Amino acid sequence: MLKLDPSYIGKVWPPFMWTITIVAALGCCMGFKSFVWFMSVGYGFAVMCIGAFHLVFGLINHTLTAATTILSVLLMIYGYRLGGYILKRELTNKDYKKKLDSTGSTKAMPLPVSLFMWAYSMLMYTAQTSAVSYRIINRSQDNLFVWLGIVIMALAILGEATADKQKSAAKKVNPKRFCDTGLYKYVRCPNYFSEIMFWIGVTVSGIGAVQGKQWIIVLIALCLITYIMYNSASRLELRHEKTYGLDPEYQKYSDTVPLLFPFTKQYHSMKVYRD
Repeated sequence: MLKLDPSYIGKVWPPFMWTITIVAALGCCMGFKSFVWFMSVGYGFAVMCIGAFHLVFGLINHTLTAATTILSVLLMIYGYRLGGYILKRELTNKDYKKKLDSTGSTKAMPLPVSLFMWAYSMLMYTAQTSAVSYRIINRSQDNLFVWLGIVIMALAILGEATADKQKSAAKKVNPKRFCDTGLYKYVRCPNYFSEIMFWIGVTVSGIGAVQGKQWIIVLIALCLITYIMYNSASRLELRHEKTYGLDPEYQKYSDTVPLLFPFTKQYHSMKVYRD
């Protein structure tokens, strides 16, 4: 069984991190069945597997603290909820599947492209969860920041689940209308905002545990996922402009409700211009 050597403390990518990378690789390998799954279903399940590995490793090696136990469980909940939600939507929602097909993201990719995306994905998900891994590697004690991070993560999971539920309910009532109820009254992409907040919570939980150059990995991952969520919100806005752009109610909604960050004046992405 893999054990933590004291010499690993402070190292940027010790053997424990390579083990996490292998776990992430197993979690997102379903991308070879459908390319988009590397970044959707596989994303969620990779995070879930990493959380489960942290928990099992800590139990066997008696390295768990109260906070690292909760962090591991939150990663599992987040990953299972996200991966399961996306998988169910892609398998049961015909309209959503048509949208995916129209973008070309479900097309079979050449093996080298799939292998590259698999490698990128496993490294990305390892980096995203690295603040928790470093807390274990560095044998850090629980502090105020880890509990603050846990609260942010829990609220983000609740926010993302609530946003998905509210949008599904709104679409059942009127499938052809945009959703502007619940959390969507305050921000047009509350699920993407909640995802950014979840990873901010993970980053905050690492304060006092992550050491030196390890912060490079943690912060690069946070910047990348924030950019990815902003880009996803921008692409969603473009699709909404094509679908609802001539609707005066949608124009008013999109001109007065922030796109991604609530309580700001960022109403449109750089990809959308209004006269």
